[in-house]
Amino acid sequence: MELEKLQQIIAEVLNVDASEVMPGTTFTDDLGADSLDLYQIILGVEDAFDIEIPQEEAEKIVTVGDAVELIQSVVE
Repeated sequence: MELEKLQQIIAEVLNVDASEVMPGTTFTDDLGADSLDLYQIILGVEDAFDIEIPQEEAEKIVTVGDAVELIQSVVE
């Protein structure tokens, strides 16, 4: 469930097809996201999942899978 929501958020922010967004996909190398894009994705995740992601944790996110793991650890 987290992956599907995250795929939609990423697809919306980066204007990519959600099918391109897989757990092993990197935000900067594969999707071409810059720091502003990443910030918008983090905000979208926080709103969608009603969570707060600390800055230190957000900086560790490299792949979509990293983001899913972080969301799951905060939600549960």
